[in-house]
Amino acid sequence: MKLTKTLLATSALTVAAAGAYAAGHGMSDSMTLVSWGGAYQESQDKAYLQPYLAMNEGVSASWDESSAEAVAKLRAMNEAGNITWDLVDVVASDAMRLCDEGLAMEIDHDEMLAAAPDGTSASDDFGDLIVSDCFVPQIVYSTTFGYRTDMVGDTPPSTVCDVFDLEAYPGKRALQKRPIDNMEWALYCDGVEKDAIYDTLSTDEGVDRALAKLDTIKSEVVWWTAGAETPQLLADGEVVMGSTFNGRLFSAIAEQNQPIGMLWDMQSFDLDGWIIPAGLSDERKARALDFLKFATDTQRLADQAKYISYGPARASSAPLVGKHETLGIDMAPHMPTDPANASNVHIYDYEWWADNRDDLDAKFQAWLAQ
Repeated sequence: MKLTKTLLATSALTVAAAGAYAAGHGMSDSMTLVSWGGAYQESQDKAYLQPYLAMNEGVSASWDESSAEAVAKLRAMNEAGNITWDLVDVVASDAMRLCDEGLAMEIDHDEMLAAAPDGTSASDDFGDLIVSDCFVPQIVYSTTFGYRTDMVGDTPPSTVCDVFDLEAYPGKRALQKRPIDNMEWALYCDGVEKDAIYDTLSTDEGVDRALAKLDTIKSEVVWWTAGAETPQLLADGEVVMGSTFNGRLFSAIAEQNQPIGMLWDMQSFDLDGWIIPAGLSDERKARALDFLKFATDTQRLADQAKYISYGPARASSAPLVGKHETLGIDMAPHMPTDPANASNVHIYDYEWWADNRDDLDAKFQAWLAQ
């Protein structure tokens, strides 16, 4: 429960130096940053990258939108001996896998990252959200459901299990093309208690049970791989409801005025953050660390919340979260960690998925092909 409490609890430039490592090495003048595209990457660009480039004349950076394939691509780069990425945004379980495989660099959080404004060390400020020695947390987000308010009748969906109710809510659903979250929601809606989900999923019978529940809606599912797909499918009226990241739905609702509602029940909390690929030259590593220290300080993480409704991973950033940069609305109530939105959350088990992802991916893909 400690992690749950941390998740729910969660200007002057604070980075005057590059840090001990970066200070002792020359730094490359270019970076390739890897993220997820869309509104999230745009928020990173505005809150972190553009201010950093403005402070560092002569440095250039480019974005690659391949985070969904980060593990496979870094494995291939490592085998080829050609690492072309300098900093990669990944979910926590992927960071664990990359760290375990020696594909991500270990981070000394207190030496390499900025302390909080009051002097609190980075490791204490991030707390339990540092789930891997190679991982620097950035945001708390959730995967949850949006629905078309004009396609659900007079009684909008109120629980995640309404996704499985084709009679009450006929029409297509959008689900991410991966086992994570879908398997947990399926077991929960098949009667498994939340605290027994991963024990159940650790058995062949549990996996079969989850897939059998998903079978009940499989014919009505549109499978997505990029977070921008569900908001577009909802906007076009091609699906009645669909899962995606809460920040994507916020953008569609608040910024685009789409007729979309949010279903927060059993939202799946997750962490997103940075890893530095192992095997970079000293110059590239120094530049990546210099940017990382800046991009994950207290103010920068709070600044990102001006553009997207993801909770900053630092405790010291939460009080600095203010209003949306252009809409002028208070952002705190739109965060997944807001108590009004977090009455029934699913705490994603990073370690379990790090240990079981490859096996479950194979079983899930075989099921999809049936």
